[in-house]
Amino acid sequence: MEAIAKLNNCPTSPRKMRLVADLVRGMKVENALSTLKYTQKESAKRVEKLLLSAISNWQVKNEGARVEDSDLYIKTIAVDSGRMLKRFRPAPHGRAHRIRKRSNHVTIVVDSKVEVKAEPKKETAKKKETKKDDKK
Repeated sequence: MEAIAKLNNCPTSPRKMRLVADLVRGMKVENALSTLKYTQKESAKRVEKLLLSAISNWQVKNEGARVEDSDLYIKTIAVDSGRMLKRFRPAPHGRAHRIRKRSNHVTIVVDSKVEVKAEPKKETAKKKETKKDDKK
């Protein structure tokens, strides 16, 4: 069963975030966490925190399962561009240059290769019997 975590309006450019996302795409969770921990990019810290959130979401969905036994891996990681703040900076000869402060949205989907067995839910709803009317 997969779990999703999202990070919206992260104030780094999508191009820089994609460099870090490409490092960990398809990796096992343990390897990805160690890779992100020792990567010297600023966006690696944010992706690491988001990955920990995705793991926590997976644990909530699968209450009886252990992360170590489940063989978790990063199924997909997507980086999309977010909103852009547009500013102006003075330039020579009375002109102005546009500055675009970019942001991004990151989505991580974590899944387990081993199928985790969860306890079935008890059904409390009873089926109602329908009565057929007799034709006269």
